[in-house]
Amino acid sequence: MHHTQRQQVDTMGQRAPLLLPLLLLLLLSQLSGAAIHIPPNYQISEFKQPPVITNQPDSITVFGVEDISLTCEASGNPPPEFRWTKDGEEFIPANDPGLSVTPGSGSFATTGAGSGPMSQYQGKYSCYASNELGTAVSNEVQLIAENPPALQKEKKVTKKVEEGESVVLKCNPPFSTVPPVIHWMDRHLLHIKLNDRVTQGRDGNLYFAHVTAADNRNDYTCNAQYMNARTILSKEPITLTVTTSNSLVRNRRPLMMRPSGSHSTYHALRGQSLELECIVQGLPTPTIQWVRKDGELSEVRTSRVLSDRLLRFSSVSESDAGEYQCTASNPQGKAIHTYTVSVEAAPYWTKEPVSQLYAPGETVRLDCKADGIPSPVVSWSINGIPITGIDPDHRRLVRDGVLILKDVAFDDTAVYQCQAHNKHGTILVNTYIYVIELPPQILTADGQMYTFVEGQKALLPCQTYGSPRPKVTWEAESGAVLLDEPRVNLLTNGTLQVTNVSSGDEGLYTCSVVNSNLSINAELEVLNRTVILSPPGPLRVQPGNRATFSCLAQVDSKLTPPHIQWRKDGQKLFQSSSEDKFTFEGPYLIVANVQAEDEGLYTCQVITSLDMVEASGSITVVDRPDPPTKILISDQRDRSVTLSWTMGDDHNSPVIESVVEFEEQRFKEWGWEELKRVTGSKESVTLDLQPYLSYRFRVISVNDIGKSVPSMQSDLYSPPPQAPDKNPEGVRSNSTEPDTLVITWKEMDKREFNGPEFHYRVFWRRVVGDGPTWHSNVTIEPPYTITDVGNFSAFEIKVQTANQEGEGPEPGSVIGYSGEDFPMEAPMDVGVMLLNSTAVTVTWAPVDKETVRGNLLGYKIHLRRFGSRSHHRGRRAREPERSLVVVTGPNEEKKVLGGLTPYSHYALTVTVFNNKGEGPHSETLSFKTDEGAPGPPMSLHLDSPSETEMTLHWTPPAQPNGVLKGYKLQYQQIVESNDSPMQEETIDNHTVTQLTLKQLDPHSRYRFSLRGRTSAGDGEPITREGVTTLDGAPPSNIIMSPGEKYVNLSWVPGQRHRSVVFQVQYLKKQGSGKWQQTEKVNSSASFYQLKGLTPGSQYRLRILFSNNTFWDNEISTGGAAEMDVRASFATRGWFIGLVSATVLLFLVLLLLCFIKRNKGGRYSVKDKEEGQIDSEARPMKDETFGEYSDNEEKRTASQPSLCDQSKLCTSEDHLDGYNGSSAVTEVNMEDSLVSQYSRPSEATPDLGTLQDSSPLNPGVTTPTPTTNGLPNSAAILD
Repeated sequence: MHHTQRQQVDTMGQRAPLLLPLLLLLLLSQLSGAAIHIPPNYQISEFKQPPVITNQPDSITVFGVEDISLTCEASGNPPPEFRWTKDGEEFIPANDPGLSVTPGSGSFATTGAGSGPMSQYQGKYSCYASNELGTAVSNEVQLIAENPPALQKEKKVTKKVEEGESVVLKCNPPFSTVPPVIHWMDRHLLHIKLNDRVTQGRDGNLYFAHVTAADNRNDYTCNAQYMNARTILSKEPITLTVTTSNSLVRNRRPLMMRPSGSHSTYHALRGQSLELECIVQGLPTPTIQWVRKDGELSEVRTSRVLSDRLLRFSSVSESDAGEYQCTASNPQGKAIHTYTVSVEAAPYWTKEPVSQLYAPGETVRLDCKADGIPSPVVSWSINGIPITGIDPDHRRLVRDGVLILKDVAFDDTAVYQCQAHNKHGTILVNTYIYVIELPPQILTADGQMYTFVEGQKALLPCQTYGSPRPKVTWEAESGAVLLDEPRVNLLTNGTLQVTNVSSGDEGLYTCSVVNSNLSINAELEVLNRTVILSPPGPLRVQPGNRATFSCLAQVDSKLTPPHIQWRKDGQKLFQSSSEDKFTFEGPYLIVANVQAEDEGLYTCQVITSLDMVEASGSITVVDRPDPPTKILISDQRDRSVTLSWTMGDDHNSPVIESVVEFEEQRFKEWGWEELKRVTGSKESVTLDLQPYLSYRFRVISVNDIGKSVPSMQSDLYSPPPQAPDKNPEGVRSNSTEPDTLVITWKEMDKREFNGPEFHYRVFWRRVVGDGPTWHSNVTIEPPYTITDVGNFSAFEIKVQTANQEGEGPEPGSVIGYSGEDFPMEAPMDVGVMLLNSTAVTVTWAPVDKETVRGNLLGYKIHLRRFGSRSHHRGRRAREPERSLVVVTGPNEEKKVLGGLTPYSHYALTVTVFNNKGEGPHSETLSFKTDEGAPGPPMSLHLDSPSETEMTLHWTPPAQPNGVLKGYKLQYQQIVESNDSPMQEETIDNHTVTQLTLKQLDPHSRYRFSLRGRTSAGDGEPITREGVTTLDGAPPSNIIMSPGEKYVNLSWVPGQRHRSVVFQVQYLKKQGSGKWQQTEKVNSSASFYQLKGLTPGSQYRLRILFSNNTFWDNEISTGGAAEMDVRASFATRGWFIGLVSATVLLFLVLLLLCFIKRNKGGRYSVKDKEEGQIDSEARPMKDETFGEYSDNEEKRTASQPSLCDQSKLCTSEDHLDGYNGSSAVTEVNMEDSLVSQYSRPSEATPDLGTLQDSSPLNPGVTTPTPTTNGLPNSAAILD
């Protein structure tokens, strides 16, 4: 029970210095037990505390003197003194020799040294704790003394019942005010198994709804466990004998065993537990059902145990009062018992008085309200004395549990008790009125900055303390009257509240205590509010897909990065690596494999240290609709029917249309076809049908996601047959043979036959000569052929449909012609007139249309080219023929042919053609084209022999188009203004293929245009751009990368410099060696590897070019020095022993081989020969550079290898025996190694291909060997 207590402080004065730590600790410990909340940072020199009961006594039942112990502890300053009352009379435990009192408290217990009966201590006790500020009173508790429970002598009980009957085994434990816990067990101390047939009642008895042969036993033992007495009593075992008979066990209807009768009444107290029993007999075992007759039975407030035989209320409340009914039933009938539950309540507090400090002259109001059933009586006491027994005071008023004390003085400091009582008990609460004067203090630190976000409620605290309570005022730095602003409020605790704060509210604020010189400053800082720029939105997702929500937010730069918390339907989401359902990637939430259970509201919360904003989106799982159901046919007519259906589930995406499909069952040739579309959510449609067909229908629903699977098929429906509705389309003549008329049309779809025995009626007559009479015949399919009708004669033709029910509508007629034959004559008077070197005009006389024997479609000109009129040197003597056919219209008599090749031989013929084909060719007419301007030269390459010279190399035009007379070269400098003068060189000798230009500007880029010339003029040009190259020099920007036995040298070749050849010289600094040099290296190579160096050594390197040194540097190879390694190994004993053992083992093996051979052992001759062949045939990839190969011969054509003149180049396999005195590196280095040690640069070409790949010819790309004509490694020479 909660207690609120009060005390008085009689310390007055000014603001004191900080207390000693011990005094502060004492003060805080005292305050923790009282409801007087003096802030811990309030500075005071002395403080007294009224008594506070910290440990209340409890009511107990004792079974021995040693169990007597009552607790009463209290705090206070000065420490309180304790006294007790027993049954309203003063009781002093210290005066009883059988009791001992705990020092510093009122607790006492028995010592065992006293005399007299235990019952002398039985009674009701109250504890009082007092000091100079008042007296606190404890709860009244009761001590009950009982003798330990004991068993009386009992007779052995034997029960004998027939199988199927009910029985009760009684326990009857000794009485105690503390009821025992009952356990039914056997002789092995194992619990008797309880179930719906065997139940233990609240009275401790064991109930059998009906017995079976398995219940036969002689050790049913009731054990009563008395918890407070620490005693277990075992009753005499009960023997249960079950007799069986040969007759069938008779079933019995349910009958109440406990409680008996049909109605019971229970009185329960609020907060206590309540158990309602329903133990019944019957065969078969009845089942139990509980209901509340006057309302709904709460499943939360109740529980069912013991196979529903017990309805338990764990904590009864007033709402549990009512009628409850237990119904037991089996196939034989039912039994009903009704409980009426009434609920009363011991007193409980609805409002407790609050302890507080008061200044002299204030008015005190203590509210004390309690409730209970019946309603409790509330009374007041002062320091444990009833207020009715104290002299009246006009300042004091008690009414309806409220105590009002006006104009309090220091003498009013006391502990006030409020007590509530009814027949079920008494409750008491202690409350302090503490009259004291304390000087005001501001407890909030000065100079604090308070940061808020726009739109928030800003709170600037100004906590004060004193008695009476200090009053404060606030002022702004601007001098504005704050409280005139409706957004500004002064709270009762001194805090300044500014609602909907904005950046204009920033600044310095001052809080002052009225009538004092106390004040503090507070600074207000307002930051930009957090805004979600890209909130999550509503997503419509198909099952199995993933959904992505975004939550991009803008946060004030002064705030730390925000935390984004995602929620689903209010519950936090966490990333799961096992399920991979939710993934957080920055401001994004990814929901994988979306299913129906993922639907809901998804909220992103952007949380900073100052504010939190949130936005929500949703996932709606959408899918294709379910198929329609209940496909029905109604309103059946000759040519229509009404189809209806019921929509399936649309899966959150409304159906936008329904597709009605049909399958024709009579002909069965087409499968399912679409018949009609119905928009919206309509569920019926009228369908137009064709006669004589057999229909089955199905419906497909369509939404934004897709189509449903088709519905089930409808019943079969066949409209009656009728005459055809239409005639065939596309009626025409398709006559291809002479003297024949072929009438064809587009065959009718079988679904348009409209009835059985469908056929076509074909009609025809000549346009001229037959009169009005139609010829006709019948056929079942197109085409229909008529012979002996002449060539290309005009006919009227028509086709009409018919079936068993009648004929189709009257058809319209069209004009058709009989078949054509090949033309009989060729065009006459064919002529050719030259227009220019590439065009001619061809003319002819029109043919007689009678000779065409068909529809004149036009003329065809057959043109053939036989070759050039002259053959330039170097060209083939004969060129392949080329043919061309030009088609003209039927009324044309001439045609211009362009695009001919100048200076060529041509021949042509002309034919006339109709639908059947071409007639005979006219006589062949030959002609020649005139000379024309040549095409461009086939190639143009630039080469720069010096900084001011450029040599042009070209090849003649592939199409000279005449007799080539020479060339014209035009060139100019390339400048931004594009106004440099054009220079021109004319070459009159057509055999010249190169030209050198001198006195060019070495710093300019030029554009060169070269064209051929014939008597017809200048031809098309070929154009190239380029610059002259500068004199070359060996590289100086060399990067070195040393290894253990090599060093890689790399450099960037000059782009406009000509390649030069240099050598690398190197000198080992240790010892007195000589300078050694490599083979020659091309500067365009960009990389060189110097091999054969000694590990752990220092070398000096330099470049030699034209007997001059251009670069000098030093390097150190990696690894340990070889001499040191050899020396260290050679001097170790274990190494010498290892070598000796190896030699000895080798000699033994030789001896064994020799013995085996002398005894006739054989070696495999084949293996020996193969070994020799393999050794001799192995390619010498790593041997001397002088080894011949076609590739190497080509690659080293510009410079021979040093190994061609040196005998020091040996196989790398044999270097170990020479201790590194001579070495050789591989000729070809892998491309990967080259790329690793060379910087990116334009490939520098071989000198022999400079004109194709140098900067002079950027438009021409020619593959260049990696070695650039020189080896990338060298032999090391001593």
